[in-house]
Amino acid sequence: MISVESLKVEFGVKPLFSDVSFVVNDGDRIALVGKNGAGKSTMLKILCGLQQPTSGVVAIPNECTIGYLPQVMKLQDDTTVKEETRKAFADNTKLKKELDRMQQEMADRTDYESESYAHLVEAFTQAHEHFMMMGGDNYEAEIERTLTGLGFERSDFGRPTREFSGGWRMRIELAKILLRKPDVLLLDEPTNHLDIESIQWLEQFLQQSAKAVVLVSHDRAFINNVTNRTIEITCGHAEDYRVKYDEYLVLRKERREQQLRAYQNQQKEIADIKAFIDRFRYQATKAVQVQQRIKQLEKIVPIEVDEVDNSAMRLKFPPCLRSGDYPVICDDVRKDYDEHTVFDHVTLTIKRGEKVAFVGKNGEGKSTLVKCIMEQIPYTGKLKIGHNVQIGYFAQNQAQLLDESLSIYDTIDQVATGDMRLKINDLLGAFMFGGETSEKKVKVLSGGERSRLAMIKLLLEPVNLLILDEPTNHLDIPSKEVLKEAIRTFEGTAIIVSHDREFLDGLVSKVYEFANGQVKEHLGGIYDYLRAHNAETIHEALNENIKVSASVASVKTVSEESKPSKQNYAEHKEQQKKIRKAEKAVKESEARIASMEKRVHELDELFMKPENAANMELVTEYTSTKEALDKENENWLLLSEKLEELRS
Repeated sequence: MISVESLKVEFGVKPLFSDVSFVVNDGDRIALVGKNGAGKSTMLKILCGLQQPTSGVVAIPNECTIGYLPQVMKLQDDTTVKEETRKAFADNTKLKKELDRMQQEMADRTDYESESYAHLVEAFTQAHEHFMMMGGDNYEAEIERTLTGLGFERSDFGRPTREFSGGWRMRIELAKILLRKPDVLLLDEPTNHLDIESIQWLEQFLQQSAKAVVLVSHDRAFINNVTNRTIEITCGHAEDYRVKYDEYLVLRKERREQQLRAYQNQQKEIADIKAFIDRFRYQATKAVQVQQRIKQLEKIVPIEVDEVDNSAMRLKFPPCLRSGDYPVICDDVRKDYDEHTVFDHVTLTIKRGEKVAFVGKNGEGKSTLVKCIMEQIPYTGKLKIGHNVQIGYFAQNQAQLLDESLSIYDTIDQVATGDMRLKINDLLGAFMFGGETSEKKVKVLSGGERSRLAMIKLLLEPVNLLILDEPTNHLDIPSKEVLKEAIRTFEGTAIIVSHDREFLDGLVSKVYEFANGQVKEHLGGIYDYLRAHNAETIHEALNENIKVSASVASVKTVSEESKPSKQNYAEHKEQQKKIRKAEKAVKESEARIASMEKRVHELDELFMKPENAANMELVTEYTSTKEALDKENENWLLLSEKLEELRS
């Protein structure tokens, strides 16, 4: 699909990368990896034509379509969610208007025997066939299926996009790109604004429906579940591994060990040659051998060893006063916004030294409870902060509180103490601010860069209660490992609001689930929480109101609930059974749609070959498959509406 040959990009004296060649084939799921600043985002921009290389060729067939999701984009605010998403089918709607015009013209005209009328009928027939091949009018179901998959409720479809946060509007843009069904998807950090459930939906979509994918992501679990090939940009060139990310790490380690051995052997050879030259330089009888050694030395091509990132460095929080035994106690806490109750009857206790996660769908109140703990917003009930608790809080607006007149280095130098003052450059390097970048002023940094700088600053302040709201959105994998290890060895208490499963794994010992205005406590780590719903989806887990304690021994409700009568319980159980059945039907319908869409794509590829142009068997199969796909889309819409009715 895309062929890259001898690509070179220069921004300064030293090339960003050079002599890079690879091919993106149909079915490839490529993870583009490398240190920050290696050129991953630049490569995506070159592949989609937004940036030109210094030299080299990027060959893309004329019929090949590309969908590109950057980390930051200009968003529209003048339409509703569904209207904005419908723009993905602009070609369909344009062709539909032309069909309506021709149909009206045929109805108005009476010269049925004329040659021009025959041409009009023929043009209408061809356009209608093309319209049906593009999916016809049946894209409404696709729009709704994609939006719900990315976390939108049906009640959101008619809301203006300006009412949504930047993260939700990015989801709309992602939906538009996916609905266009491009031949190649280029995704730059697509999971930054998605919750766990939406990430899993996107994983499934990319596995089943995407044709070819090239993505940059710092979500290790996500790229492991999606990709089947890894291209690493390192030392100014590209290494292609046709394996998943975890397997790539093993192979990369082996390659680096080989490089290191070859480098050491080369250094020994160079040292021996130089020693010979120095020893016999002024002896006439050895002049010929000396000149041979000098020429030999000039011909040696230095072996480069892959740069080692700084993720192995240890970051330790500065000492702080010991807090009381219970840093946070909530008793019957409730938060309302006008008529809307965010949560009610929240009763929980966080002990000193615990690392806990807040999880749940967006809008369920995770950040709201954090703001209650920080006393930034009013609430009802009792919320007590323990004795000697010193809070370190990281939120998105934290980046706006930085002093814009300082450089990156000076910002950290002001808060670093003890041995960390000697390691500021190493620390900045681990968080993407190495080399000359550390001299940049804060005022010229992007929002993501400011967020990372605010995170470093927080990590150096003496606190005994850390509250981190989506801390990994702008961190790469090595930087996340530095942060994760720092929190793991942190002697204080930590509350982490995050959708990053890999980051939370092995870090937290308790999970608080926010759903349906309640907060439930799950003992164990994040994967223990997911395994507790082994036969269920996360969507179902986050929408259940009541769980039978015997079914999940590690789960206990921290919200006060009235005990239902036997009759109410039986009705609830029957309702949950219907919901599970409806969810299963929707899931099976989505699987059938994905299978048929895949077959339609295969048939499209076959029709592009001249020998298949008149193959009636393929034409018949294509027509029947498209008809079945249209019916299944309608069926999915009905099943989804039924499921929504049951849930409400």
